[in-house]
Amino acid sequence: MNATTTRGALLAALACVLVGGSFTANSVLGSYPYAGGQFLRYGLACLLLLPLAGRGSADRLRALTPRQWGRLAVLAAVGMVGFNLAVLAAERTAEPAVPGVFVGCAPVVVAVLVPLLDGRGPQRTVLYGALLVAVGAFTVQGWGRTDGAGIAFSVCALAGEVGFAVLAVPLLRPLGPRLLSAAVCAVAALESAAIGATADGGAWLRRPDGVETAALLWQAVVVTVVGFVCWYMGMQRIGAERATLFSGLIPVAAACTAPLVGTGSYGLPQAVGSALVGLGVALGSGVLRRAGRERRSRERAFRGNGRPESHGVRVPGMPE
Repeated sequence: MNATTTRGALLAALACVLVGGSFTANSVLGSYPYAGGQFLRYGLACLLLLPLAGRGSADRLRALTPRQWGRLAVLAAVGMVGFNLAVLAAERTAEPAVPGVFVGCAPVVVAVLVPLLDGRGPQRTVLYGALLVAVGAFTVQGWGRTDGAGIAFSVCALAGEVGFAVLAVPLLRPLGPRLLSAAVCAVAALESAAIGATADGGAWLRRPDGVETAALLWQAVVVTVVGFVCWYMGMQRIGAERATLFSGLIPVAAACTAPLVGTGSYGLPQAVGSALVGLGVALGSGVLRRAGRERRSRERAFRGNGRPESHGVRVPGMPE
């Protein structure tokens, strides 16, 4: 694995760990208006990201075509605002593990969808790794009570997770990770405000209390600013197929952090599921294949390009 690939994998892994750890922050925002919380989160994140977007940002934004602006709007609506709304709606009639299991299938969908959109077949190692990640995510979370509505909204959450990766691919080249993160946060903030004003009227936004303020700041600064930039930088280096493998770390991180606040436990199923996720990521990212290739290469070099192995002792009749 070269330096670029390693850096991309680490960035994608960090982004998914931050998202998984953010579920604790979500748990204290249950009584805060949904649209208002999304508006504050993404609006603040946009303000923090704009100074980091680099020189010439305005020119790059003006150069976007109407089709690219439309894709940006769909990315914000599906992968951010819609995803969070779908998760909340699913959890009204289903236990949180249910949408989590569906979202854990995102690596499989992306491993098939991205190659098809490029006119090529799925890579078997990536697909097999994605299947292991999905099984590991299911093992970590288990399955819970649900109904038809819970399953339907969980499928919508899966679509949002897939869209967050797939829809961003054509926008990474013209905008770059930082400007893309800033632009999509601005659009998501506007969409959240429009939803809030339409659905909740004047009650869509209120002043958060101390705990809610801390949770919103965590969501905006750590999960959105740091997490989004790391995610898109990682995806730029290793591609959407391999980057999405790391989304299996989201339930793993959630399971690891839950005991810290008394909202869950980490036992044998979580440990087994975590191991499966790790194995799936290693397989799909090519780490196992490269490690085997390097080991065979070292063995061939040690044996002297196919000559009898001497182990440091001269073999009679063998040229030195």
